[in-house]
Amino acid sequence: MGGFLKVGLLYLFMVNFREYVTSSGLRVLGGRSAESNDELVSDAGSKDVLLHTDAPGSPFVNVGVEPSKSDLKEAAVFCAKYSQEWRNSKKDLTVNKFMRSDMNKSVLMKGGTWGVKKSEKIKVKAVDVLKFEKELRSEGIALGDK
Repeated sequence: MGGFLKVGLLYLFMVNFREYVTSSGLRVLGGRSAESNDELVSDAGSKDVLLHTDAPGSPFVNVGVEPSKSDLKEAAVFCAKYSQEWRNSKKDLTVNKFMRSDMNKSVLMKGGTWGVKKSEKIKVKAVDVLKFEKELRSEGIALGDK
């Protein structure tokens, strides 16, 4: 959840997202909680592409407008790595790709839950997530990072 940090007379907005930079240099943001997922989706532009696993308990990931196929694949692995489905199964999984304009939220939906009109499926192989985790470890990033 976002908050404000007072630095002298300035207030800096602090956002609680995960951040990943793809090999092409694209900055990708992912939620860390139901609240930050809602914030990430609400702030997305109508043409932004978002990702989420088939199962609940995944970060929403914003990959921006018209990401390349390689950026989408890397972002899907990032999304999968931080999902409950990956944590519980360590198996291949499916990540859904959709446009922000195809999403809606009613007041009856709980935090972090969004309706999606249409989506495409991206298959993520367990071996790719394990490779990503190995890269994170080599960079000194804790794998349990929430």
